[in-house]
Amino acid sequence: MQPTERNRPRKRWLSKKWAPYVFVSPFFILFAIFGLFPLLFSVYVSLFRWDGVSPLSQMKWEGFGNYLYVLELEGLDFRTVFTQAFWQDVYSRDFWRSLYNTLWIGVVAGLPQHLIAIPLAVFIHTQFRRARNGILAIYFLPFITQTVAIVLVFQALFSAKFGVINSLLTGIGQWEVAGFAPFSLMFPTEPVDWARPQKTPWIVAFVVWWRYVGWNTVLYLAALQTIPKDLYEAARVDGASPWRQFVHITLPQLRPMIFFAVTLTLIGNLQLFEEPYVLTAGTGGIGQVAETSAMYMLRVAMTDGDFGTASAVAWLLFMFVALLTWMNNRVLKPKD
Repeated sequence: MQPTERNRPRKRWLSKKWAPYVFVSPFFILFAIFGLFPLLFSVYVSLFRWDGVSPLSQMKWEGFGNYLYVLELEGLDFRTVFTQAFWQDVYSRDFWRSLYNTLWIGVVAGLPQHLIAIPLAVFIHTQFRRARNGILAIYFLPFITQTVAIVLVFQALFSAKFGVINSLLTGIGQWEVAGFAPFSLMFPTEPVDWARPQKTPWIVAFVVWWRYVGWNTVLYLAALQTIPKDLYEAARVDGASPWRQFVHITLPQLRPMIFFAVTLTLIGNLQLFEEPYVLTAGTGGIGQVAETSAMYMLRVAMTDGDFGTASAVAWLLFMFVALLTWMNNRVLKPKD
């Protein structure tokens, strides 16, 4: 008896064995094209001299010459490493100056983020149980706001002629009581030019801190909600004060989140680009005091037209980020 058309078994165009690989293949294809290939190509380019426009056949082999050119170690007298002249010479070299600026802004902006975010998260967690989400949204708003909009607002606030910050500070400094200005020693009496080299890094660090302190507060608040309440109840029964509860319960329980949050801050601050670039109009300020490593890499690639050296800068920065992340891992990672 011949099988009818309806009863005849259909031939599968795709076997069950290969179906999962076919369904996940788009991700791997896109990752290989837009992620893995640019990564490997940047390693390849860092070994050549190339302007990014010429054909690949005109690339000139440099080996590790680009890396040595970026590091600029020639002429440094390491016998005088403990002298101020040595470090001034190091700072005068582009890569090291940009790396120092990046580290300085990262520490000044990053450390206060966590020193303020942890107690702020504890305060919101204990005092605003019902209105917690609304309060948290206010602190989280700067993180989701466009960087350009934030920087433009702060440029207006810190304007030397019409800025609200200058008006507030000079108003306090000029305030008189019986003909005497008691706050003139602590506050300026004339508008401050925030574009001066001594002020520019501080403004960049302040903007970065203001933007990301809410993000860290959200992280710590999420971790606080996972701490068992039984620990606090037992501590209160034993007569532990709120401070001792914070030191002996809250901080140890927050250690995994502290490790995670500090790692994100470390990586993000070492890749800092948007805030200093927009605040200084892409110049890094007078004397390039706020030019970060990412800005220096862009300047080498787009202004100097040296994509090989820019790729070398990128990989040196990657190795430095990896080193600091490893150190952070050794110090803060929770022990099993």
